[in-house]
Amino acid sequence: MQHIPILNIEQFEKEESLADFYSNDLQQHLKKNAQIIHKPHKHDFFLCVLFCKGSGVHEIDFNTYPIRPGSVFFLKPGQTHFWNFDSTPEGYIFFHTPDFYELYFLNRKLSQFPFYYSLKNPPDLVLKSEELASMAARFNEINIEYYNDSTYKKQKLITLVNLTYIDLTRHYANYEPIKKVLSSTYLQALERLESNIEKCYKTEKSAKFYADKLHITPKHLNRITKVTLNKTTTELITERVLLEAKRLIVHSGNSLTEVAEKLGYEDYAYFSRVFKLKTGKTPLEFKKNYQ
Repeated sequence: MQHIPILNIEQFEKEESLADFYSNDLQQHLKKNAQIIHKPHKHDFFLCVLFCKGSGVHEIDFNTYPIRPGSVFFLKPGQTHFWNFDSTPEGYIFFHTPDFYELYFLNRKLSQFPFYYSLKNPPDLVLKSEELASMAARFNEINIEYYNDSTYKKQKLITLVNLTYIDLTRHYANYEPIKKVLSSTYLQALERLESNIEKCYKTEKSAKFYADKLHITPKHLNRITKVTLNKTTTELITERVLLEAKRLIVHSGNSLTEVAEKLGYEDYAYFSRVFKLKTGKTPLEFKKNYQ
């Protein structure tokens, strides 16, 4: 049985470096990991990459995004992606574990930033030329600090990453409409909902189950998801199931019946109908078209 490889941050570390953070010049990073980048894979960390030059496409969870100078991409743990370049890229990349940030800023979460707030928010933005120059300087500063052995190295890296995320959030707000929430309560509820869906979507597909987990009514939970994401709770659950179905159909050696069973569908015919209703293709058609 084939599996999508899940890369751990320690695979990229130099021995004397931090155990929860990594940075590199993009060309060097791609050269060192040439056998990985063009094949679908996952990470168990947060990733941020800036392109100063180059072109191509970046596929993230079956959505394709163009690569151009000024492109910035954000990936959360567990997302499947790969690169396909038309010309040699230049830029910077860094990634880190959740604890790298959240243990230092005890009262802050990475989900405060819109690009990490929800999988439904776009994972990319494109900087204007004047914005690119200043942001490239910031990424370069992170990279230089990473390879230095000065005192307070980790504290400075965390500070630089925080400032980078703040500046990127300001650019993101202008580039892509950010989902508005009525209160921090809605934001927290949505975060808990997505976390619960991630844990239980294979076995639990009813909105009531997730509403009960959050100790609210299904009607109120739907109000939260409609206001924040303009989707119903059921749509969010189904989208997560379909994303995993696509991953398994394309990247695993499972039969289509086995894929359905892994996702909690004992009746393959029913699973196939749901899949076609939402994607416009049967699982077999999707597999053939993707390959």
